[in-house]
Amino acid sequence: MSVTQTRTVASIIGGQTREGGTQVESRNPANLDELVCEAWLTDAEGFVDACRAAREAQRAWAATPAPVRGKTIGRIGRLVEDNKEALSRLLTREIGKPYPESIGEVQEVIDTCDFFVSEGRRLYGQTVPSELPDKQLLTFRNPVGVAAIITAGNFPVAVPSWYLVPALLCGNAVVWKPAEYAPALGHALCELFLAGGLPDGVLNLVQCDGPSAFEGLERALSERVVDKVGFTGSSEVGSRIGELCGRHVQSPCLELGGKNPLVVMPDADLDLAAEGSLFSGFGTAGQRCTSLGTVIVHESVHDEFMRRFTALVEQAAIGDPFADVLYGPMIHERFGERFLDWLELIRDHHSVSGSSATGRITSDNPRANFVGDPDAGLFCHPTIVDGVTRDDEIYSTETFGPIVGVASFADFDEAIELANGHGYGLSSAIYTNDPRSAFRFRSAVSAGMVSVNNSTSGAEAHLPFGGNGKSGNGSRQSGIWVLDQFTRWQSLNWDYAGKLQKAQMDVAELTGDASFRLAWD
Repeated sequence: MSVTQTRTVASIIGGQTREGGTQVESRNPANLDELVCEAWLTDAEGFVDACRAAREAQRAWAATPAPVRGKTIGRIGRLVEDNKEALSRLLTREIGKPYPESIGEVQEVIDTCDFFVSEGRRLYGQTVPSELPDKQLLTFRNPVGVAAIITAGNFPVAVPSWYLVPALLCGNAVVWKPAEYAPALGHALCELFLAGGLPDGVLNLVQCDGPSAFEGLERALSERVVDKVGFTGSSEVGSRIGELCGRHVQSPCLELGGKNPLVVMPDADLDLAAEGSLFSGFGTAGQRCTSLGTVIVHESVHDEFMRRFTALVEQAAIGDPFADVLYGPMIHERFGERFLDWLELIRDHHSVSGSSATGRITSDNPRANFVGDPDAGLFCHPTIVDGVTRDDEIYSTETFGPIVGVASFADFDEAIELANGHGYGLSSAIYTNDPRSAFRFRSAVSAGMVSVNNSTSGAEAHLPFGGNGKSGNGSRQSGIWVLDQFTRWQSLNWDYAGKLQKAQMDVAELTGDASFRLAWD
């Protein structure tokens, strides 16, 4: 009888695997008896060592011509494509994402690589006309240097690729800390990137917990071996990272939480709005930064919308993520425990629907239309909370899990107040067939991303992604816009006149007759 050996993963620093430290287990949240891998978590010193290794490797990588770096990104994309099914299966096993969504997430890595292949030939500067003769003005994009990237585990391969691919393409070296509860996926993605031909030290993987990463980042910034920080995670931690970077006169790329509104106007297609709300609120068990927070429904269609929305949620299959389900388990025990906390925000004036019970799904607390063994994993009931107002804590709190609030409005201005009043500004949606409502909403909502007749989730790899307010500091990922995060503009003025020419002082001036008037009366 053969015994399957447990895979052990660790940090990869300067091309070398670094074991030792604290060993943790990663288990399948849909089947907690299944051990996905064991991982060695390093400490703050390991994080700093990775930054030092990146600093040593960065100059040679930046000297590699950008089109050659682009070809490397292209090879990485093809490797991810060739390993798409294996990486998707691992994604479903380690964080419990339904397999079709896992396939879509891996495809986003491929799409990101495909987009940036040609950016290696398009890192354009500009030729700018000078106000002086015999002088040329030019601009160039230079790499920032060493980028420290810290990402969450709800999108453990797609979101990291939004940072890693453009950062590497632009000539930076990278230190990447994935979520400590998804170490196998961090290792697998790093393996694919390194197999694409990156030199040692250009991409370093640091498996560690959050406090060690923060301490290591603080030390690395003081040692000046980090030039750019990218972080995807909670608004609370993002605020601390922003404060830390500010002390070192750095501007991080922060992609944080959301309380994303979906407005249903009186003229909306209610079936479409209900379907969009279902996917927005309960896809990935509500564990997206772009998940729907509050449906804001016009009072004239509120009851009918609720009837349709509730019916869809009640009928949805939940459970085994390799089966045909709306969502699977919570990503990790920590999120399952936090979800139970969010349920404490429900008040007496709220009405609750969406499932046969609330809280964790078990054989003693069952859910209709459950697929698989409810006691095997970390499954939670979908919960709709109707009657939400601006005074409710649940209105202004990001609830990371399968819980959606519903509020009513009487006029458009009230809808906008509800859409913006929580202080987040990541994603949003409006359902309407009136172009005036769509454009009014776009101009008034605080969110960095707006959908019309679509879900609050569903970013494409070539569209800017990011938020405002408590959702981020205005930085953007994806597409050409992320290049500004990983390059610094440098200007060059080249004077070949053979004499010193002083800008603003030695400028030729052509005079005219300002008193001239036409004499055609």
